[in-house]
Amino acid sequence: MRERIDSHARTRVAILGCTGSIGTQALDVCRQHADRLQVIALSAHSRTEELVRFAREFDVAHTAVTDPRHAADPILSELPHGCDLLTGEDSAAELARMDDCDVVLVSIVGAAGLAASHAALTSGKRLALANKESLVVGGDLLMQLARPGQLLPVDSEHGAIFQCLIGEDAREAHCIWLTCSGGPFYGRSPRELESVTRRDALAHPTWNMGAKITIDSATLMNKGLERIEAMHLFGMGLDRINVLIQRESKIHSMVEFVDGSVIAHLGASDMRIPIQYALSYPERWDSPAPRVDFRELGSLSFGAPDMDAFRCLKLAEIAGEMGGTMPCVLNAANEVAVDAFLHDRLGFNDIARVVDACMNAHERLDVVSFEQLADVDAWTRRRAAQAISSLA
Repeated sequence: MRERIDSHARTRVAILGCTGSIGTQALDVCRQHADRLQVIALSAHSRTEELVRFAREFDVAHTAVTDPRHAADPILSELPHGCDLLTGEDSAAELARMDDCDVVLVSIVGAAGLAASHAALTSGKRLALANKESLVVGGDLLMQLARPGQLLPVDSEHGAIFQCLIGEDAREAHCIWLTCSGGPFYGRSPRELESVTRRDALAHPTWNMGAKITIDSATLMNKGLERIEAMHLFGMGLDRINVLIQRESKIHSMVEFVDGSVIAHLGASDMRIPIQYALSYPERWDSPAPRVDFRELGSLSFGAPDMDAFRCLKLAEIAGEMGGTMPCVLNAANEVAVDAFLHDRLGFNDIARVVDACMNAHERLDVVSFEQLADVDAWTRRRAAQAISSLA
């Protein structure tokens, strides 16, 4: 049964990670549909000046700063009168539990989003999930908590698959075609990838995203994580979730059914569209983005990913097939390695080497608790730091 929010009142939205790429685009959607959406809570990690600016613009009732080092920034004194301020690592999850909220958009980067996703689901909120790591790391536990219609994917690909399956019997799906642009280095060899720079990797050909996900898109780790996310969301094995290069980023994903029919989801390369649908579901509202004129598009191209050149995609496949705690190791090692690459302490191909080293050092366990996942995450980050030092 679909969950519906009272259409006579504005939907009350909490945006966790409001200063990042997804968060700021979500605020754009809220501006366009101010008659339907009320922003009541915002969180940021460290960019407190932007947090205050958005809090004043939307006159929010609650805010949170998750980085303790910025909990006392002087700018926070300029929050709206009467606005609550929570601080600390658990403050975003505390916002997700507040009673005066209908939908929680989790756009926090990395495994840090897991606690907020858990809080939203256990407190009965609709979860608009833009944090794929929540399901990569904790999907075995989170999916048991979600009622039908309570968890809506914000990733463009998973939002596309979700829409392709509306009105269909998911048991009749033969496979999923999970599309990606191929990133800025599509077609390059492993040797050519050794010399790419941070600046090269941050130049994504079609999407405007944050730094971490842009690097993940360049290594194709992002698509590997999305395969694991799709496995949890749609109850399919990885052998039925195929990665397809679609350079123009106009087909956001496809579902192929047992009779050979294929339903594809097409649209502009603009994250405001899937963000808006996660907030408006099951309704559709006026587009927040320019429309695609298919008469001017020309052609659509397709290709297969090169798992030899883009080793991260293969490592994600291995982790997904192994299951248990291995995807947690995959994700944590990648987060540490990508951060090192963004600070010029690691080469591009070294990202996969660090992830590989951590996975090889880990003995897979069945997932039994969020506390266990936190321990595995912490162990992996220490192991990844050691691997980076050995490569320096």
